[in-house]
Amino acid sequence: MGTHKHDHHHHSHGELRGRNLGIAILLNVAITLSQVIGGFISGSLALLSDALHNFSDVLALVISWFASKLAGRKQTARQTFGYKRAEILAALINAVSLIVIAFFLLKEAVERLDEPQEIKSGLVMILGGLSILLNGASVLLVMKDAKHNINMRSAYLHLLTDMVSSIAVVLGGFAMYLWEVSWVDSILSIAIALYLVYSSWGLIVESVRIIMQFAPIHINLEEVQQKLKSVKEIENIHHVHVWQLDDKQVNFEAHISFKEDLPLSEVNKVLHKVEHILHDDFEITHVTLQPEINGYCQDESLVKQEKPHSH
Repeated sequence: MGTHKHDHHHHSHGELRGRNLGIAILLNVAITLSQVIGGFISGSLALLSDALHNFSDVLALVISWFASKLAGRKQTARQTFGYKRAEILAALINAVSLIVIAFFLLKEAVERLDEPQEIKSGLVMILGGLSILLNGASVLLVMKDAKHNINMRSAYLHLLTDMVSSIAVVLGGFAMYLWEVSWVDSILSIAIALYLVYSSWGLIVESVRIIMQFAPIHINLEEVQQKLKSVKEIENIHHVHVWQLDDKQVNFEAHISFKEDLPLSEVNKVLHKVEHILHDDFEITHVTLQPEINGYCQDESLVKQEKPHSH
């Protein structure tokens, strides 16, 4: 017996997310093209690597956009959960790609410390400035959704690090222009790379936790058990599974032993009470409960150890 609680306003969110991502993709294509051209003209490796980074942004945003479209598709008899995990996969792919980019940046920056390059700093500052503006606009577009959605957070991180690296490119250009020191470029690149690794790691851990169907961090099963045992009709709960479908939907299933043999209508009332407790205290959105009379299961451990089947 399960109940679901639906919220009806998520469609407009998805549409808006898709549109904002679409605009951000166009802005980033514009930045990439202008930086590639500028990089060749000025001889600035920083601009070219920034362009590469921007191009990876375009890919990341396309992945995020595609995933948010997929996640909005309806559930079917074949895909009973729909495509909700698509956004988690997209976040994982994007976070891993950020770490790969970080290592490239580190490698380049360290190599350039050995042999600094001669650079036309004026052009670097102009194009870097353009990149800051357009990336800044993209960051603002996806910022609000990034708070509630791991897929958008990975897109947001790509854009944010891009904006930060453009600021670094401009500062580097300015320093080279004023004092003719070229190592600034490399030091800034190293700092950006380290920040990238630091910020992506959290996303990777979070998305892997969801894909592996681990219980959400904020849910303590012992605490859930204590709470539910306080309902007077309930003897115990066992064989519990808690997992996240995506970053919003938390699923919970369990067997519930009743102290006495109650009519179904009474059982329903108790199950409703349990669902409310789970929803209000633990933010669990989707609940499936199996009511039993005490002693129906031989093994009443909270989490059942599945034994491997012997043939």
